[in-house]
Amino acid sequence: MAGSDENNPGIIGQANFQGGFRAGGGKFGLGGGHNRRALSSIDRNIIEAPPYPYAINKNVFSEKFAAQMSNKQQLIPEEAKKPLQLVPNPSESEDYSIIDVEDYKETDDVPMFVQHTEAMLEEIDRMEEVEMEDIAEEPVVDIDSCDKKNTLAVVEYIDDLYAHYKKAESSCCVPPAYIAQQSDINERMRAILIDWLIEVHYKFELMDETLYLTINLIDRFLAAQPVVRRRLQLVGVTAMLLACKYEEVSVPVVEDFIVISDKAYSRKEVLEMEKLMVNTLQFNLSVPTPYVFMRRFLKAAQADTKIELLSFYMIEMCLVEYEMLKFPPSLLAAAAIFTAQCTLCGFQQWSKTCEWHSNYSEEQLLECSRLMVNFHQKSGTGKLTGVHRKYSTSKYGYAAKTDPANFLLGTRF
Repeated sequence: MAGSDENNPGIIGQANFQGGFRAGGGKFGLGGGHNRRALSSIDRNIIEAPPYPYAINKNVFSEKFAAQMSNKQQLIPEEAKKPLQLVPNPSESEDYSIIDVEDYKETDDVPMFVQHTEAMLEEIDRMEEVEMEDIAEEPVVDIDSCDKKNTLAVVEYIDDLYAHYKKAESSCCVPPAYIAQQSDINERMRAILIDWLIEVHYKFELMDETLYLTINLIDRFLAAQPVVRRRLQLVGVTAMLLACKYEEVSVPVVEDFIVISDKAYSRKEVLEMEKLMVNTLQFNLSVPTPYVFMRRFLKAAQADTKIELLSFYMIEMCLVEYEMLKFPPSLLAAAAIFTAQCTLCGFQQWSKTCEWHSNYSEEQLLECSRLMVNFHQKSGTGKLTGVHRKYSTSKYGYAAKTDPANFLLGTRF
């Protein structure tokens, strides 16, 4: 014989979830009749703790609980969404009373379903905080995912290649004070030579790699071999000739360099200097220049044409400046891209992806970046304006006409 749930308070019946949850104004409704009893007197051996987390009859929810649960239902597993009716439905009887949940907190006799409800809400809040922390942290982008089918991109060991470049760059750098060992040349003469070579490189329409290798060969040779000022230009054209043989497909002939140097040297002198240079450098022409790192870091920065051209403008200005030899090639490349991004965006921008692939943080780049901003401010003045004139053309997007990022000069960490 079926009995009424109202007369069997120890039996858990099905709840009606039509219309969703209904707020109870911070109260719990207790259905009643003649056998109505307080929740604290229900036999806990009969009503065991409900599965956690769980959903309860819409009539026994506080307003706070209903509001929070309406936004968090997706966090509750489907198998846990079992209706649970701890008390008779008040709609079946007009004889019911309202009990404030806060009253239970003042006593030690707290119903089990209240304890589980509070615990569930705390757990959901904790999960939301963890999720928000995960969302707030910027992810590192896989920049090689689009090149997995490109065999020339060598995605399988590109990271190993750049790890090798990073280790090798220290052995290819010159002492930042090497010019003091030269008795007949100084920093100013070096700057004039490189500024002229940048114009020669532009006139011959050579590859970018050739210019950076040329500067590297000049500095390494001057750091190991004393040179008189009369032969300094010969060192420059010979270094570019070697770089062309290493990088270019169509190499300018020796006579081209003789003509461009106004026939200051003979063919024999060029070939003798070439012989002396490769022996001094022990035929080591495979070195990681700033250009090698520029290509990788620009990819990590997902740079567009404007950022790319401005980055190369920044780093070519540094090639002329002797004081920039104190920075390794990888740092120069990273700082050039960082400065270019700040210049175009108007604020400091260095993503987690850039930091991951360059191994440099904003703090590490700031010193070098400030010097680049100073060079940018003065690039159009003075006698050495080869780089400025080059990047003031439409071919290079008028990058030299961009306003410098002066705000970086006052940045402090």
